[in-house]
Amino acid sequence: MADRTREQSSCRTTDSEGFDRIWAQIDLDALRFNMESMHDSIQEGTQMVAVLKTNGYGHGAVILMKELEKLPYVWGYAAATFEEAKELRDNGAQKPIILLGYVFSYCYDQLIELGIRPACFRPDMLEQLSLAAERQGSPARIHIAVDTGMGRIGIRPDDEGLRFVDKAIHTPGVVVEGMFTHFAKADESDPAPTHAQIALYQHFAGRIRDELGYEIPICHISNSAGIIEFPEANLNLVRAGITLYGLWPSDEVSRVKVPLKPVMTLYSRIVYIKEAGPGVSVSYGGTYTTSADMTRIATIPVGYGDGYPRSLSGKGYVLICGKKAPILGRVCMDQMMVDVTDIPEAEEGSLCTLIGQDGGECITMEELGDLSGRFNYELACDINTRVPRIPCGGSLG
Repeated sequence: MADRTREQSSCRTTDSEGFDRIWAQIDLDALRFNMESMHDSIQEGTQMVAVLKTNGYGHGAVILMKELEKLPYVWGYAAATFEEAKELRDNGAQKPIILLGYVFSYCYDQLIELGIRPACFRPDMLEQLSLAAERQGSPARIHIAVDTGMGRIGIRPDDEGLRFVDKAIHTPGVVVEGMFTHFAKADESDPAPTHAQIALYQHFAGRIRDELGYEIPICHISNSAGIIEFPEANLNLVRAGITLYGLWPSDEVSRVKVPLKPVMTLYSRIVYIKEAGPGVSVSYGGTYTTSADMTRIATIPVGYGDGYPRSLSGKGYVLICGKKAPILGRVCMDQMMVDVTDIPEAEEGSLCTLIGQDGGECITMEELGDLSGRFNYELACDINTRVPRIPCGGSLG
């Protein structure tokens, strides 16, 4: 069960700035709190990478970048695609950007021009990057991906992998700036698999130093769970992902070592209320039928077209006037209905909290993930661009 006692967002404004249908409030004070909290927990000299892929896990990558750009211990950012990285550059990001996935060759020239660092793990990438570097007259700075137990991209930390690193070091126009791996089980209670990955990475980095005579300038292996649970894995950089947003990697990760505050609150408003007697079906398929003498049904203009999970049909709830309003029937693409019979003060125009706190009640991203059969990462990322992000706090407050 998700922990609902943790500190909530400090930015309490509910000003929708004209976006009354649905809006996500992005608390920049909470963002800074989370970064400072993580930074306080890592060793002196270790810098941080803010992972802003998938539009900042649904929170608005550009909004967050503009606040994070001011923090001296933020070395740079991580994205998944060239387009994500370019959007950050186009909006003023000056710090380095690492691409954590495979990068297709169509963008290599622009990538070099914009100082974006690709993950590298295939010989053909080295060859194509070398040609692009020659055309651009600038080096391609790469971060070699090493597979120590994730089973996806990355060279293996073995003799063949060592030959790849040697080739990368000696490829004209290519600069091996960094090397990274990714933990597969750092968010689980058993630390043994993660300790094994750390040992594999460190042994491989030692072989590069001893056998190739090359010291990798920037080494990074820690993700969000690693920042909290494995301080020995800090190295030069740590990559803050889900924890940046005040969300937890899993229920098995400590919630005491590094306090967090959620960055996003999701709001809407009631647009219509009707009263219905017994025997009235609600929404598609009539999966819910009223049984009371009188049920007050409120319509909220939010649905799965906004990324709100359809799987919350008949089992989720929203908060109205500090009280729980259960979802009635199926969530539609653009609307859903909730029961406000026991909330007599609810009226058309009343504020609805879909994620966040209202009075003494709170709906966390983790709880909605549990109820919808998803998990908090997916839920946050699925809130799409139809939902405006409105920043508050930070340099704006």
